[in-house]
Amino acid sequence: MEFLIFLVIVVAVVAGVFWAKKYFRNEIDRAKRINRANKNQ
Repeated sequence: MEFLIFLVIVVAVVAGVFWAKKYFRNEIDRAKRINRANKNQ
């Protein structure tokens, strides 16, 4: 039973990471561009 709970938690975390990457991709790309611009100054 503990293993089943652990498995459900792992699946939820993985799904959350994929959702966050999809949802926040534009924000992450913008942050990377800003960081690159700041390094080049």
